Amino acid sequence: MLTIDPKEESTGKNHQYLLGAVGPRPIAFASTVDENGRPNLSPFSFFNVFSANPPILVFSPARRGRDNTVKHTYLNAKATKEVVINIVNFDMVQQMSLSSTEYAEGVNEFEKSGFTMLKSDLVKPFRVAESPAQFECKINEIIELGNEGGAGNLVICEVVKMHFDEAILNENGFIDQHKIDQVARMGGNWYSRANLGMFEVPKPLSTLGIGVDSISEEIRRSEVLTGNDLGKLGNVEALPSTAEVKDFLDKDPDAAEVVNEGDDKKIHSLAKKYLEKDEPAKAWKLLLAKKY
Repeated sequence: MLTIDPKEESTGKNHQYLLGAVGPRPIAFASTVDENGRPNLSPFSFFNVFSANPPILVFSPARRGRDNTVKHTYLNAKATKEVVINIVNFDMVQQMSLSSTEYAEGVNEFEKSGFTMLKSDLVKPFRVAESPAQFECKINEIIELGNEGGAGNLVICEVVKMHFDEAILNENGFIDQHKIDQVARMGGNWYSRANLGMFEVPKPLSTLGIGVDSISEEIRRSEVLTGNDLGKLGNVEALPSTAEVKDFLDKDPDAAEVVNEGDDKKIHSLAKKYLEKDEPAKAWKLLLAKKY
């Protein structure tokens, strides 16, 4: 058996072992606003429910291990004492992952990841309209566990209002565990889908993805492409050039034939197949071919 003294290992290695062993972990998709009212949205897998009376949720936006900086969510939580925790299901997992990109302060992750801001009733942060369960919370306390990289900050949240999509409820008005179709975080790039098991979501680019807000309305309103597909398309650093698109069509006669037919539904269906194979570059070349 491998035995490790965490005091003798690096924070990075301890992090990998802990996250690989303790899971699947539910995801707190935390919406906050800063002191100027600017929205922020970010996921955290150090999260769970700890009390029903009063209803208490706790999540932890930890200090970054690489440079000991803190996340905007943590700063906003300290400043405003309010947060909305949104639950993540499978239909929104790719967009959720895109939102974790390290965008600059003031950038609206709702827009970058293509989510809809829904006004809350009792707190200032917005809800994620696409989330099946949303919890408006007042922050009772923040417990800082350390001042070095990797240290957690326990944000203790009291739920003041709950919202549930009626589509996930059973005949008795409670949540149907199959219908909610939740996902949870595991180690590395791995997630767990409660209904079906493990799947992989590549981490967002170390550089900034273009975001769903940079995708044309024609593509965003597709009858074929889902929110997860848009999340993958938004997680590219740059769009292909005209030369790259032409080269792609020269080498892929099937794609060229679909483009020549000019049927958007067929184009989007083929692009979706590329995305299912984790080939967003090919999907973009196909989607842009008609334009070029």
